[in-house]
Amino acid sequence: MTKIKTQNAIQIFGANEHNLKNIDLTIPRNKLVVITGLSGSGKSSLAFDTIYAEGQRRYIETFSAYARQFIGGIERPKVEKINGLSPVISIEQKTTSKNPRSTVGTITEIYDFLRLLYARASDAISYETGQKMISYSDDEILDIICDEHMDQKTIILAPVVRSRKGHYRELFEQTAKNGFLKVRVDGQLLEITPGMKIDRFKTHDIEIVIDQLIIKEENKKRIKQSLETAINYGNGLVMLINKDNGQHRFFSKHIMCSDSGISYAQPEPNSFSFNSPKGACEKCNGLGLVSEVNPDKIINLELSINNGGLIPLNNNNNTWFVDQLKMIGKRFDFDLSTPIKRISKKGLNAILYGINESFVVTLKNAGLDKEYKINFDGIVNFIDEQYNYSPSSKLKRWASGFMSTKSCSSCAGSRLKKESLFFKIDNKNISEVAQMNIDQLKIWIDNVDSTLNKQQKIIAHDILKELKKRIQFLLDVGLHYLNLNRPSKSISGGESQRIRLATQIGSQLTDVLYILDEPSIGLHQRDNQKLIESLKKLRDLGNSVIVVEHDKDMILSADHIIDIGPGAGIHGGQIIAQGTSASLLNENSLTADYLSGKKTIALNPNRRKGNGKKLTLTGASGNNLKSVSVDFPLGKFIGVIGVSGSGKSSLINETLYPILSQHFYKSVKNPLAYTSIKGLKHIDKVIEVDQSPIGRSPRSNPATYCGFFSEIRQLFANHPESKARGYKIGRFSFNVSGGRCETCNGAGIKTIEMNFLPDVMIDCEVCQGKRYNDETLDIRYKGKSIADVLELTIEQALDFFDNIPKIKASIKALSEVGLGYVKLGQQSTTLSGGESQRVKLASELAKKSTGSTFYILDEPTTGLHFEDVNVLLKVLNKLVDKGNTVLVIEHNLDVIKLADHLIEIGPEGGQNGGQIINEGTPEDIIKSSNGYTASFLKTELENS
Repeated sequence: MTKIKTQNAIQIFGANEHNLKNIDLTIPRNKLVVITGLSGSGKSSLAFDTIYAEGQRRYIETFSAYARQFIGGIERPKVEKINGLSPVISIEQKTTSKNPRSTVGTITEIYDFLRLLYARASDAISYETGQKMISYSDDEILDIICDEHMDQKTIILAPVVRSRKGHYRELFEQTAKNGFLKVRVDGQLLEITPGMKIDRFKTHDIEIVIDQLIIKEENKKRIKQSLETAINYGNGLVMLINKDNGQHRFFSKHIMCSDSGISYAQPEPNSFSFNSPKGACEKCNGLGLVSEVNPDKIINLELSINNGGLIPLNNNNNTWFVDQLKMIGKRFDFDLSTPIKRISKKGLNAILYGINESFVVTLKNAGLDKEYKINFDGIVNFIDEQYNYSPSSKLKRWASGFMSTKSCSSCAGSRLKKESLFFKIDNKNISEVAQMNIDQLKIWIDNVDSTLNKQQKIIAHDILKELKKRIQFLLDVGLHYLNLNRPSKSISGGESQRIRLATQIGSQLTDVLYILDEPSIGLHQRDNQKLIESLKKLRDLGNSVIVVEHDKDMILSADHIIDIGPGAGIHGGQIIAQGTSASLLNENSLTADYLSGKKTIALNPNRRKGNGKKLTLTGASGNNLKSVSVDFPLGKFIGVIGVSGSGKSSLINETLYPILSQHFYKSVKNPLAYTSIKGLKHIDKVIEVDQSPIGRSPRSNPATYCGFFSEIRQLFANHPESKARGYKIGRFSFNVSGGRCETCNGAGIKTIEMNFLPDVMIDCEVCQGKRYNDETLDIRYKGKSIADVLELTIEQALDFFDNIPKIKASIKALSEVGLGYVKLGQQSTTLSGGESQRVKLASELAKKSTGSTFYILDEPTTGLHFEDVNVLLKVLNKLVDKGNTVLVIEHNLDVIKLADHLIEIGPEGGQNGGQIINEGTPEDIIKSSNGYTASFLKTELENS
């Protein structure tokens, strides 16, 4: 192991957090350090639960006693001492904001600088005439009038009402009290009379007549006073009318269109913020999306109203509705037994959107005319009213079932007010700029200076400088395909982490310890080097960087490597080796064996031929997909590859999976746009195994998710002591009252909410994390209470339940996917994305296979060591060998090289992607000159 000088190092003594085995460790400062090892070996326990937790605790200790009383105590991590610790910043994958108002632009602060640029250096354009708008000072207005209107008979007016309804009696009364005699109403000059009012239901324009005079030099003082009065009453707006020809002209202290008279408020940064009332679209409140009633969810065209064709009326005995529909039927010649597809367009429109009219029907038998009156608001309007205004939460939920989220019709998804979109730079509004991919944005920012006038250039200089820096940081971490308007809830954990990394580089902090959790997730090999250089840049600023990572390139690029193992869980927690990459290759560890090539993931000797059947998707055009048509051969291991942002998730997660899910499970999630899909008859179900948490609360765990915890509870309920006490199976559930600890409601932990820091979890002070009350814990099976059983690792549980096949089968599936180190009752909130994904995979493995299942996995190697990837691939291959189809979205070359069929999307990310550029076996792909994967894959195959 490499010796490290302790005077410039972080020294850790006696670390025992989780599975760490009392380790002592010296980590060099101001270096790029990678912590690696098997999944579950203790990497995160060391980096986050020990080093970062101690840094956070020390930071909170600097607060005053008054501030700390609102935070509560944070327990010291299980470590004797840490020396040389700098202020710590943790950049994890789980920090993605789900706030719909959060975007890439707001997270990185680039949008804030863009708002400032538009507030200070944009041109206002009239949305009426398309002309550039102007504003004047009082003196400028006076000079223009005297220069351009000399000797003209002129009326000076103050516009007070612009295109609004009302009778305005009070306005006329107040105007008369202020000493004015005349007003101009809708173009007509009128004298103000007592009780004067106008039609309240019509839209009006009203101006107060301030003065009537001939523009002459000797009248300049009077003109100035009249203008000041008009500006005061007109809220900065003045109107001039030439009495001879009737032509009118507007002047404004605000930004104004001189032809139409419309004016904008002076722009400020908040005018371009969709999170401020000053800039947000009033219809969607700055979200860009609105919930609207979807007629397709209301009607079934094949059925009649009597047979359930109007879905909201099913199980509804509202006779008034039925009577109204019968009358509409009389009006448009249908009855309630007519299939809806045969009702006329006008009749269906009346049902959905309402009708208010009288009509006459001739009664054929009696030869009489009968008049009917219909006043029906329509089912769409009724549902919309319940959703938006009903005080009943039940009715709101009912109405929401008929709603769909759509782009706001007012702002077209831009989130901003109309006026905000008509401030332009280089003929582009701020929303159009925010929609550019980051690489396109860089080109625009680099060249926009040439489109500004001299004054604007001076103002924009420093703003553009900051924008260029921050945009370059995003490019450096491989996020060129994102745009500023991209909602943060739609970005992956890896993307979120790299965004925060770019933001931290931009902050230019020094002497800080940064800890990152697998920043290479979701990154193609082409962009990996950019990420590594960014981390080195952070280091070169004078910071220490610790990265928990499995990526080979990242490990070999580190200044110092720490390998933890030798195994996972209770078999890990020890420092196996540490030093430079060169020294690590000579060590005896699994990591060193894979890095040196002593151990590899073996290739399949033969690629599978599949079952000859296929799914064919045509015309996929959602997001950046370019009307993609692709075949998915069944009975094979399929890999979907391509650079980050090329369209892999759009094609698979947002198009293919929702199509299959709707077909098999009637899912409500709508796929992105596509033309058709064929071959659904060849599969019987689809299973998506993603990395979302297996539960949202600490009460969910692998045992509950996989379903065998019920069997375990039944074992305890069948115990003689349980029967003697009258305990049922519910007694051993921590989700219901009775046997659980009521202080923590069976969670085992309590959450301390922090006002300005992440929430802190501590063990419940009553049950000490055991979840149950003492009476329940008295019942023991094989000497263990139910809390003890939940503390067993998967590996230990295999032996413990060896004679109970039903429970053992599920536990064995968890073991086979490499989760032997995870505890049965481990809280779902503590599982990584990769671990959650493998729990889901194990749950599916434990079920009986049909041999016609379509599995979809999104980057299943996340969080996995080389050896764990090897184990995972054996499981996936076993699924395919049973006749199933497994599709993975991946960047890991160890997975890609084992695929039977590859589909590469590209060639670039964002708008320059979205095309199928390669298809075939790995051997076919490496022969291609298209895309970026071929060269990396060729090297991998040659070394295997």
